[in-house]
Amino acid sequence: MTLQGTSIIGNSRGSATGNTFCATNPATRESLAVDFHAADTAEVDRAASLAGSTSIAFGATSGRARAALLRAIADKIEKLGDVLVERATAETGLPEGRIQMERGRTCGQLRLFAAMAEDGSWVEARVDHGDPNRQPLPKPDVRSMLRPVGPVAVFCASNFPLAFSVAGGDTAAALAAGCPVVVKAHHAHPGTAELVGTAVAAAVASCGLPEGVFSLLFGSGREVGSALVIHPSIKAVGFTGSRAGGRALMDLAAARPEPIPVYAEMSSINPVFILPGALAERAKAIAVGLHGSVTMGVGQFCTNPGLVMLGADLDGSELLGEFCQLMSASPEATMLTGGICQAYRDGVAGHSANSHVRKLAAADATADVFTGAAAVFEADGDAFLSDASLKDELFGPATLIVRHSSIGQLLEIARALEGQLTVTIQGTEADLAENAELLQILETKTGRLLFNGFPTGVEVCHAMVHGGPYPATSDGRSTSVGTQAVFRFTRPVCYQNWPDNLLPEELREANPLGISRLVDGVRA
Repeated sequence: MTLQGTSIIGNSRGSATGNTFCATNPATRESLAVDFHAADTAEVDRAASLAGSTSIAFGATSGRARAALLRAIADKIEKLGDVLVERATAETGLPEGRIQMERGRTCGQLRLFAAMAEDGSWVEARVDHGDPNRQPLPKPDVRSMLRPVGPVAVFCASNFPLAFSVAGGDTAAALAAGCPVVVKAHHAHPGTAELVGTAVAAAVASCGLPEGVFSLLFGSGREVGSALVIHPSIKAVGFTGSRAGGRALMDLAAARPEPIPVYAEMSSINPVFILPGALAERAKAIAVGLHGSVTMGVGQFCTNPGLVMLGADLDGSELLGEFCQLMSASPEATMLTGGICQAYRDGVAGHSANSHVRKLAAADATADVFTGAAAVFEADGDAFLSDASLKDELFGPATLIVRHSSIGQLLEIARALEGQLTVTIQGTEADLAENAELLQILETKTGRLLFNGFPTGVEVCHAMVHGGPYPATSDGRSTSVGTQAVFRFTRPVCYQNWPDNLLPEELREANPLGISRLVDGVRA
């Protein structure tokens, strides 16, 4: 299909009069054909207002109808074929295999949410029967379930042009919940966004749903996103990106006359704790796995392991020798954008100039503004505890080895950690038994604890938690991956003494949908 470079607002297109920008191929540095036009204030208002006007109707649709929409979106994305892969590769510099994998994940999670919506049990229906003869007061009939919050603004991520973008997890969760979605495309891959956006819009139309169920807005700066977040029709926000970007949206949302929740995935260094038993048994294997995890995708994953904890009293020569050799031999590689690459280079330079930090290894690096080279740094536990900069995320193919002096200092470091998306333990069962206090602390710091694995790679399934305490996310009670993500875009509604025929089907006495419910405190 031919890209138009204009926003998709319901069934229509935005104007071609706004400020323009174009995508850049980070691998070739070429500006890609097609200018994209930023949505103006009126277009943001129209998209958000359309979503608001259709919110009640879409929220009242059945789980079967939403499932049909989600499956139709997946089908239409797949039918884009090579055109989507080629454009996404050109806009991100990512290899075709990675884009194909991400397309599969995106369509898979759409179908996973479809199955959940169709089943219907996710609404957490609860029924407490009344008792008019109860003394001293009659007991009312009380029933509750989760209902959609209303229109959701979704911000596309720079590092996942499909899985965390237009039809990614936030959009899938919101649509499954019955919430219309207005997406803000990422300026680095607007063509990919338009292709997927046309697929979503076509799916909405083919399912006979109102046009306000989905819109896509372009904009290269913060103006469009800010206007979207403060629009009174928007009731929640999904965001994946930097801590600064997430905080800005949180502050905007909190300052509204009607504050709304922002579910932002922001910052994580994903520490890996290497315990003595594991080091003694498989030092080289850990080094190989760690290298693959740190350098995967040029380190541009939110679960990239940026911190490794290793006892100073342990012989780490085999592990560190192998790891540093592998990191030094890693080829310099193209990063997603010039801005991401520059931030990474600045972080590497900061560590290199820090008197408390030693550079253990570094791959050959050029002055190219789009490529990042692997690096390994080392600091002792005292430096890590005293220097706040060492706790900051360094988004790229680098990691910091911290040599703690004792179990006491290790516990102190664990307590000092900020919230994380992941924490990994490399150990034996005996190591776990001997470090029970450490594990108890770490459980309070993360959304996902891994044992003898590596954090890059997130399985999309019902049990997955991709979240964590601040600043990993803005709300540590939520996840942005897996079907539990739907709960971010819902709220509980209670119906007291309501006529049975006017109740939602999920709460009617006969349970016509056959869903799992909690009835008088018993799961049925």
